[in-house]
Amino acid sequence: MQHRYLEVDVFSTGPFTGNPVAVIADADELSEDQMRAIAHWTNLSETTFLIAPTTDEADYRVRIFTPSTEFPFAGHPTLGTARAWLELGGRPRTAGQVVQECGAGLVQVRLCDQELSFATPPRTRTGELDEEDVERLVEALGLRREDVLAHAWGVNGPAWQLFQLRDADLVRFVRPGRLWEGAHIGLVGLETGEGENLLEVRGLTEHFEDPVTGSLNGAFAQWLRERGLVPAHYVAHQGSQVRRAGRVRIEDDGCQIWVGGSAEVRVRGELVS
Repeated sequence: MQHRYLEVDVFSTGPFTGNPVAVIADADELSEDQMRAIAHWTNLSETTFLIAPTTDEADYRVRIFTPSTEFPFAGHPTLGTARAWLELGGRPRTAGQVVQECGAGLVQVRLCDQELSFATPPRTRTGELDEEDVERLVEALGLRREDVLAHAWGVNGPAWQLFQLRDADLVRFVRPGRLWEGAHIGLVGLETGEGENLLEVRGLTEHFEDPVTGSLNGAFAQWLRERGLVPAHYVAHQGSQVRRAGRVRIEDDGCQIWVGGSAEVRVRGELVS
């Protein structure tokens, strides 16, 4: 069986500077076991599978897999899948907007010039972390307790644990030690100088550092906006410590928080299953 196959560079500022996602089209006949095997084989942070929607409200349905698990929602796979669907000839029911169906429900994706943005879904878990979690992070990253200014759950698919550190320089300085099983750690720090980027963001897991992370930036935007620490429009930078240069644009329009950036197709081909 042959499937159209694309790899999309998401949140990039130039070729190969963002976060790649593999998109497998025509995937309705693939079993869940086959999807898991393919995602394990591509070995990217996420691989998505385009299938027919189950509701007339959606333009397409997607399943999102890491090499080891399935997510109900993830950010850069959402933008990458929307770009791939359009590239493959998809026509939105509503001009300028794609509606994606995924495990978290319906997600709106806006089309604006060459950039895409998704409406951040509501967090399913919020509130401060246990102090034990904070102490475990401080030990793993070689920090002092006073380096952590605030912390919270930001679960919106991945189970992000959010930590605001003293400033952006400290976020860049951190050299992660071995994290615990299932860890999804988000670090954020405010920049102290002038420039386009307001925040430095890093997304750490047990096995790797995610180059640029839409779901994490969405959770951070919700959390930081609630606390009045960021304006309605800002830019976050991510990926500097893994040789990437990702840029994430945040817009709070008063109804939704939109997470946006570029999404460029870098690979076109066929996958044989």
